[in-house]
Amino acid sequence: MAGFLLWVLLLVFCWPLALLALVLYPIVWLLMLPFRLVGITVNAVFSFLGAMLMLPARVLRGRPV
Repeated sequence: MAGFLLWVLLLVFCWPLALLALVLYPIVWLLMLPFRLVGITVNAVFSFLGAMLMLPARVLRGRPV
């Protein structure tokens, strides 16, 4: 909602820049999509490695009584 209100404010003060932002937003989103996918993948790999490193401690700890 805040982003929309900022865009409306920009539309009031400088409408050509607001229309340019409206046109360029999907293009920038598409360009950033591969970086987001890489970030998700790297996060998953680090989570997997952390779980693998903690597995022996979790197995040796056993069940709580």
